[in-house]
Amino acid sequence: MNQQDYRSLLLLVNDRDRYALLKEYAEKRINTLLFLISTDNDMDRVKRNQGAIAELRKFATLKEEVIKGAK
Repeated sequence: MNQQDYRSLLLLVNDRDRYALLKEYAEKRINTLLFLISTDNDMDRVKRNQGAIAELRKFATLKEEVIKGAK
């Protein structure tokens, strides 16, 4: 991502309510995926869900990343 991409995301991460909703959504998806991992026998789906969880966890630090990238 370039500086302009980060700057366009500043509107999202600086709005407390919207950013809180985004993080809440990510946490709920993570919980759903963790349940699926614990009940799935297909290792390809387990690995795919683990990757999805890793990406969703990046929302927790998105604000810091956007602020740093926008400078």
